[in-house]
Formats: sequence, C-alpha cells, structure tokens
Amino acid sequence: MTSNDVDNPPMTSAPRTASATDEPRWLDAEQQRLWRAYLDGTVRFIEAVGRDHEERSDVSLNEYELLVRLSESPDHTLRMSALADGLARSRSRVTHTVARMEARGLVRRSASTGDRRGVNCAMTSEGYRVLVASAPAHVAAVRRYMVDVLTPEQFRALGEAMAAVAAACKAERTS
Repeated sequence: MTSNDVDNPPMTSAPRTASATDEPRWLDAEQQRLWRAYLDGTVRFIEAVGRDHEERSDVSLNEYELLVRLSESPDHTLRMSALADGLARSRSRVTHTVARMEARGLVRRSASTGDRRGVNCAMTSEGYRVLVASAPAHVAAVRRYMVDVLTPEQFRALGEAMAAVAAACKAERTS
C-alpha cells in the first residue's frame, strides 16, 4: 500500500508499538514493489523446494529441516522446545510433525534427563539414512531456485538481510 492508497487501508492489525492515533508510515512505490517481490519470491521458492521434496524425497521440506536440526546437535538430540524455537514454528506444530515422524521410525521422543517436564527428540538411524538420501536433491533444488539464480553479492545481501529480519522478529517476540 502506498500513500496514495489511504482510502483503502490494509486489512492487518497495527504494530504493537503504535498507538491508535499514530498515522501509518505507508510504503512508497519502490518499497511496495520490493515488498511484493519478496512475498512472491518467498512463496514460490518454498513451494518449488517443497514440491521437489514431494517428488524426490521420503520426507517433506519441514521434516527435512527438522532432521537437519537434529543432525547438527550433539547426539542428534534436541529438546522439543529448542527444536521448535530453532525451526521458528509453534511447539504444537512441531509436536504433530514429530509424532508423524516417530510413527515412521525417523525420530523418537524421550523424557529429558534431570527435568521431568522436558521432552527430547532424537534422530534414529533410519532418520539419518533418510536425511542423507534426501540431502543431494534438497541441495540441488536450493541451488536451482536460489543460489545459482543470484549473484554471490545478492545471495550474501539476502542472507544478511534475512538474519536482521529474524533478529528483529525474535526480539519482538521476547519483549
């Protein structure tokens, strides 16, 4: 939405820090163009990589990312809460995903040592096998749809920009 579109306000809630009397800081035409390009590119990228996983892998993109997080952790194990935080997904959504993966023998849950309330998620040897088998197609898709499409400078700028966005979102969530 641009400053010329004030007669048609957006259908989103105001930021928490803004009061009801604050005027919105509308996007100018260039900012709006870039914002929409970001939304379109993000949705299409996730859809393309997800579709690639459906066609070439035994796990969905979300399941693959969960296995990657476990593979990078000591003993291939993480607390469920840390797993949800690292994946930027709700605990409920991660719990449902883990339940489906557990039924397929890819992960297992167990009580956290020393904390009765905590639950750990560990990757099984079958989960590791599926991760290793899925990795080449995953990396090829990421390269095909992003890395090889961008210049090294664009890719670096994208990574740095999204790290800043993630940090701002995390800070807002914890405040």
